[in-house]
Amino acid sequence: MRITRETMLKFTQDTIARRARESHDLVSVYLCGSFLGEEFLLGGAGDIDLVFVHADNSPLDREILRLTDEVHLDIAHQIQRDYRETRRLRVHPWMGPALKSCKVMYDPQHFVDFIQASVRGQFDRAENVLERARQQTDRARQIWFSFHSESVVTGPQSVGAYLRAVGSAANAVASLSGPPLTERRFLVSFPARAEAVGRPGLHPGLLGLLGAPHLEINSLSDWLPFWLAAYESLPAKAAPARLHSDRRLYYQRAFESMVSGLHPEVALWPLLRTWTMAASQFPADSPHLKTWTQAAAQLGLLGDAFTERVDALDAYLDLVEETLETWGRENGAS
Repeated sequence: MRITRETMLKFTQDTIARRARESHDLVSVYLCGSFLGEEFLLGGAGDIDLVFVHADNSPLDREILRLTDEVHLDIAHQIQRDYRETRRLRVHPWMGPALKSCKVMYDPQHFVDFIQASVRGQFDRAENVLERARQQTDRARQIWFSFHSESVVTGPQSVGAYLRAVGSAANAVASLSGPPLTERRFLVSFPARAEAVGRPGLHPGLLGLLGAPHLEINSLSDWLPFWLAAYESLPAKAAPARLHSDRRLYYQRAFESMVSGLHPEVALWPLLRTWTMAASQFPADSPHLKTWTQAAAQLGLLGDAFTERVDALDAYLDLVEETLETWGRENGAS
């Protein structure tokens, strides 16, 4: 079928109306993420991010609901009491930006309307911007410290933790000029965010942390079939929501579009993140783990090379922290 914003919004509204009739504890629903922007499709596929706020506990944290082969709803389930402190929400690195820009879809008691108005108040004050960014660097530093405080066996778990730290470091920079970056467009959007704070060199540094200089010309396109085989082999009950079967085309179409474009390296972040997450679900003798291991080794993310990469992360974090300090001084925040 032809995918238009109007058609997808109608499907979304119908789903919300049905859930509101079925669930008596549904307080509010709001729309956030890429669907609010001009282009929510990448490679002809996309998702629609919704947050369902419940009066009491929800039976699940995250839900994927297929609309078409190419588009799905990505529903986060949260609890009303998590919204009590608007000051905390305003400086939350993820919830704050989401609430500031969200579109309220269902809110009979005007709960989110009130929260959103409170969050927007003083949201762009320099000290609040800086606090959101610092929370990102703090998270990255905690992960970096963990690599030195305990014995690390390199594999999908350690690489996954390393990637979370790299993502938080980059999003600290991104948070100084906008919301945190989303997974598929992470490397597409980061150069402009680094440029916005006068640190364009942070982009090649980020690529270096991911092993991009070790990429051969056809590496990414050669890896796609192995990524796909691992994704499709995940047991449905064990797969995390991010790797739900109805999200496969969401990633696959984006990767295919990226690797055939002028800058195929932008596919490295989402491909490596999702492949690493998938690899962590397989036993040591799995062929899917073997192909991931070969790719990770090529990128310098295993063995002795991983130790060097963690040291490089330390230096990169120093630069990010200096960037935040400089931005704070220049904008009157400490």
